[in-house]
Amino acid sequence: MPLDDQAPRKRKTYTPGEALPKIAAYCAYQERNSKEVEDKLRSYGLDEDEAGEIMIRLVREKLLDDERYARSFTRGKHRLKKWGRRRIRMELKQRGLSEFCIKAGLSEIDGDEYYQNLKELLERKNALEKEPHPYKRRQKLMAYATQKGYESEFIQDALGEVLGGEAEA
Repeated sequence: MPLDDQAPRKRKTYTPGEALPKIAAYCAYQERNSKEVEDKLRSYGLDEDEAGEIMIRLVREKLLDDERYARSFTRGKHRLKKWGRRRIRMELKQRGLSEFCIKAGLSEIDGDEYYQNLKELLERKNALEKEPHPYKRRQKLMAYATQKGYESEFIQDALGEVLGGEAEA
């Protein structure tokens, strides 16, 4: 059957009573932020007031907490994906979190662990890098760490340690 003949699929709309258990399960499955939950509720066909009422209830029942979300997101992205503070901040901002929540999330990062992650990231990338020219190699490693969201002063220090003897070669 040609695609032109197919009507777009209609999304099922829910009453607030039907939406509440669905959205509670959605929030219980993994940490969510207010923006995600609101978008999901709107996709259920609820208006702004109905969605707001349900969100207030979710907050009261501790199923929805933006600060807890920011802390969890930060820990995960830093420990598992080795993201830097700048990238995490940008991602949290894009997800509609307040500056207060972003700061709370970033406070989860331990300074020593942060620097150690950066060094390990650069050591791993350095081992894989094929560029023989020391200056170009340094630039490539710098660009990689910047893309991961690390601050340039930390990158410079870590590169000094990682490239140590190679820098003079």
